[in-house]
Amino acid sequence: MDNVILFDDPKIRGNLLPLTFTRPVADIRVGILKISEKWEKHLQSPVGFHTQEYLGAKFSARTGPSLYINGALCPDEAVLRAISQLEKNGSLWHNDTLLATYLDDPSYLKTTHIPQKTVTLLDQATLVTKSWHIFQYNGSEIRKDYDLLTKRRVSWGTEDPYTHMYNERDIFIEKGAKIKAAILNAENGPIYIEKNTEIMEGSVIRGPFALCEGSSISMGAKMRGDITVGPGCKVGGEVSNSVFFGFSNKSHDGYMGNSVVGEWCNFGANTVTSNLKNNHRPVKVWDYTKGGFSDTGLQFCGSIVGDHAKFGIGTILNTGTVVGVGANVFGEGFPRKFVSSFAWGGAAGFSTFKLREFEETASKAMEFKGKVFDETDRSILQKIFEITRPYRIWDKEF
Repeated sequence: MDNVILFDDPKIRGNLLPLTFTRPVADIRVGILKISEKWEKHLQSPVGFHTQEYLGAKFSARTGPSLYINGALCPDEAVLRAISQLEKNGSLWHNDTLLATYLDDPSYLKTTHIPQKTVTLLDQATLVTKSWHIFQYNGSEIRKDYDLLTKRRVSWGTEDPYTHMYNERDIFIEKGAKIKAAILNAENGPIYIEKNTEIMEGSVIRGPFALCEGSSISMGAKMRGDITVGPGCKVGGEVSNSVFFGFSNKSHDGYMGNSVVGEWCNFGANTVTSNLKNNHRPVKVWDYTKGGFSDTGLQFCGSIVGDHAKFGIGTILNTGTVVGVGANVFGEGFPRKFVSSFAWGGAAGFSTFKLREFEETASKAMEFKGKVFDETDRSILQKIFEITRPYRIWDKEF
């Protein structure tokens, strides 16, 4: 297989902030798998990344002539077929978006002059170009990933006599999953349960749904479909059409809908996200590319939450709230709809979550889940602290 690099399209990356402050576009989880993992499964080969320089130590790229694929592109049969037919001097496009091309020098990706002779156009492509696309496309991507992951495999099932499964043929349970007195309903879409997971008593789960390795669903939880719980998470309460990237906790009661949660986040008991305005008008969210709010065109849109964000008990997030990396939100009332990275406070106002104190918190949170906050993580987050300083308008040091 050709050397494959998944590149960050500069026209797209900014639309996916704050999630892409800490990762390349292709490291986003949508469906059961991350976009990069989808490509590795389909191509049967590891992939590299072409991303921001400060992320390079964690997300490395291989060198030499390579097939460069847009990191926002989710593979399907049409895409794979088109790429397999791509000539060495050709490029594949969808409208004005470059999907794939062969390059010796990745610097061409920063220009509009791709040195290729043959241009192939693809009518349709699943591109994650906006943060809300992650939950929008999640149900369909779960279905695609489910077919990919279960091919020629047999579900381990469950021996628990008090767990009831509807449409069991679309429920796949890996060995090592623990399920007690739960209802799994796959009539509207598949359910995929990975190894070393736990679904506690009284949980009700509707597909499409994915529970990744090392995660658990709390007692009495209501999972309403189109949900992905990434690895190492604890999730409970009532959740609808949301994606947890991994290692985040929302284990208590409280509603979350049409939302995306990064890694290492924690939601205190009874934290609630609104996903519908009282006037039913389309939801606007903070747009980093314009420095203001943009219309999503969606009637239902909850919260977009960056890595390492924390929420105190009873926090209430308004419709379309965007919370940056390392923010710590607490207190009565609605905080503003854009909470900048490393903000500390809530509706009463914000101060800056000092970097050293944040690093101590991050280290403890990762240690709690058996991970190490290493120098690479520290360097990335220090860089993000500086990048996001202009958004902390209260910070007199700026």
